[in-house]
Amino acid sequence: MSTPLNEAQIAQLNDQMIEWRRDLHKHAESGWVEFRTSTLVADKLDKLGYELALGRDVIKEESRMGVPNADVLAAQEQRALEQGAIAKWMPHFSGGFTGIVATLDSGKPGPTVGVRVDMDALDLQESHACGHAPAECGFESINTNMTHACGHDGHTSIGLGLAHYLMQNRDQLIGKVKLIFQPAEEGTRGARSMADAGVVDDVDLFAAIHIGTGVPAGEVVCGSENFLATTKFNVEFHGRPSHAGGNPEEGKSAILAAAQATLGLHGISRHSGGASRINVGVIKAGTGRNVIAQHAHLEVECRGENNEINDFMFRRSQAIVAGAAAMYEVEYHLDVVGAAKQSVPSPEWVEFICVKAQQLGCFKQVHSGLGGAAGSEDATYFMERVKQHGGLATYMIFGTELAAGHHNDKFDFNENVMTNAVRLLATLALNGNEFTEQR
Repeated sequence: MSTPLNEAQIAQLNDQMIEWRRDLHKHAESGWVEFRTSTLVADKLDKLGYELALGRDVIKEESRMGVPNADVLAAQEQRALEQGAIAKWMPHFSGGFTGIVATLDSGKPGPTVGVRVDMDALDLQESHACGHAPAECGFESINTNMTHACGHDGHTSIGLGLAHYLMQNRDQLIGKVKLIFQPAEEGTRGARSMADAGVVDDVDLFAAIHIGTGVPAGEVVCGSENFLATTKFNVEFHGRPSHAGGNPEEGKSAILAAAQATLGLHGISRHSGGASRINVGVIKAGTGRNVIAQHAHLEVECRGENNEINDFMFRRSQAIVAGAAAMYEVEYHLDVVGAAKQSVPSPEWVEFICVKAQQLGCFKQVHSGLGGAAGSEDATYFMERVKQHGGLATYMIFGTELAAGHHNDKFDFNENVMTNAVRLLATLALNGNEFTEQR
């Protein structure tokens, strides 16, 4: 029999989560620079009484990807402090180690339930257009080129709401709960470093969450498996400059190598085993019309319906880049700045979640899965790590109305979705022992 929820406590959390969400939205912070966000989250969790593991204790440094340089990190730390970051927590997160794991141990033997939420914003300038609710209500992002256009402000608020509810009802908990606040999901950069640090190695039952993604309002997907594996990489070509008119034969053109690589990358054969993608999204090169370009920069991503297809796409990409560099006699450097796996949710865990979601009665429709290939998600690193250690894992989506699509400068969501998310996640955390006893 499920542990019943205290609906009065849930209702009290609704306004608080909206307040948190709007504050986080106003102070949006991109991946690895979530300094204000992390200090506020850590402070709230500490005051609630959670056992905290922070920064380098939950992030393996050599596994981080796409980390800004030291000057950018230092400038962003100062910016965060000026915007209200809590100074006493900053040493834990300095240098971009902005991850948090909060543990609540009931002291009673039982499963460890892990829930992951992400905290970072996108590198995007938010709209100030009439009709955009954050702008009209005064909580649009004050940070240039940083915007919560994917709902991670909502995810962080859900994580805090769940933390409050579970602590209020800790006497009903059997086993442990680990709340994982992850940095740098955008660009699929952050999860691998936390998974490699072992933060989910003791987790028996794991769930990562998202809001929106096209799922209708009031519906929930208990086991989304439509994420593509991906590798995101940058390429730097280094040639030799010369005068394009006076002595062109002395030059080695990085632009031509970059152009050749771009065409070659988009010409990679698609894979018969499933969906595959390749895209050169950024190309920058050159200093003047009469100078043979010394440097060129590409930003590229490949994706695959499964890990094997993505690996094929990346291997071919590496060969093409190397070939283009050789063709024009330039040097190159390829740097992987993000990656995610494809992972399939554990069917028995998904089935249990579906039953609990239906019993709550707050969802219009409960789905076990969601078909069709979509984007990518680095929570799959957590999922695979949990499964490798004998646990079960899933990815849940809570449907809501969206003002615009994800990664759009006018993105916004119906904040009421956060309450139902806390309802279901709290139910799972408080009833994990019921599931393990049934197995």
